[in-house]
Amino acid sequence: MGGKLRPLIALVGMTITRLMFARYALVSLCALCADMALFLALCRVGLSPTIAAFAGYMGGLILHWMLSIRFVFVVAGGATHGQRVAFVISALLGLGITVIMVTGLCALGIAPAAAKALSIPVSFLTVYAIRRYGIFARA
Repeated sequence: MGGKLRPLIALVGMTITRLMFARYALVSLCALCADMALFLALCRVGLSPTIAAFAGYMGGLILHWMLSIRFVFVVAGGATHGQRVAFVISALLGLGITVIMVTGLCALGIAPAAAKALSIPVSFLTVYAIRRYGIFARA
């Protein structure tokens, strides 16, 4: 009987993973909207793209944490201190990717908004993998 349940268990596991990724993508989209709005507003008032990318990412990060622990990586008893610290560390990696890419691409003459847009998938996929398979692997 155990052999007959394996395909069903695998299917349930894949469905849960897909739903988690979908929820993560939606939460990330909300955070990205906040990030981009702040980034564009700060660029508009004259801040450098590097500083605007940093500030926008940090604003989006705060929103992302609040939504992630409630809708994506729901952990019984709430998030641990270690998960909070690891979340911030993974965010710093994403921030580093974003700031380096925005700075480098702007130096090559690419418009700040386009440079930011190019950094999004790289940062998103890197940070998701770390959070899903590392920080919140048991969620």
